[in-house]
Amino acid sequence: MPYKIPRSVLVVIHTPALEVLMMERALWPGFWQSVTGSKEPPSETWQQTAVREVMEETGIDALAPDHHLQDWGLENVYDIYPRYLHRYPPGVTRNTERVFGLQVPQAKPVRLQATEHTEWCWLPWREAADQVFSPSNAEAILSLPRFGLDIP
Repeated sequence: MPYKIPRSVLVVIHTPALEVLMMERALWPGFWQSVTGSKEPPSETWQQTAVREVMEETGIDALAPDHHLQDWGLENVYDIYPRYLHRYPPGVTRNTERVFGLQVPQAKPVRLQATEHTEWCWLPWREAADQVFSPSNAEAILSLPRFGLDIP
C-alpha cells in the first residue's frame, strides 16, 4: 500500500440553521468528527479532495446545485499521532489540513463508509464542537457563525 500524503482536508457539513453532521469513528468508539481525508494523488486539488472525501464518507454530492462547498482558506498543521506514522513516508511527522465548509439545505440521512464510521447524527453547532475529539475540528465548528453563512 502506498504511503499517505501528509495533506488532508477537514469538511464541516452543516445546514443553514448551523446543525452539524457528526460521525463516530469505527476504530475509536466514542470519538466523533467531521469529514476528513488525505489527498490522493498529490496533484489532486484541495477542492477535489474535499468533494471525494465527502462522497466516500457520507454519500453526499458536495457539488449538487443546492449545496455550497466553501474553502475557508484556513490550514492547520499538526503532529501525526505516533501510532499512524508508519502510514506516511519515512521522516514525515506533520500533516497540513485544509478546512472547508459544506452547507446543505437540511439535515438528512447519510450513507456511511462502514470501515471508517459506525454512527452519525446532526447536532447544533455548539454541541457538535463539544462532541469532537480533535481540537482543529472543534475550532472549525466554532467558526461556523463567521464562515457558514457566507453564501452567494
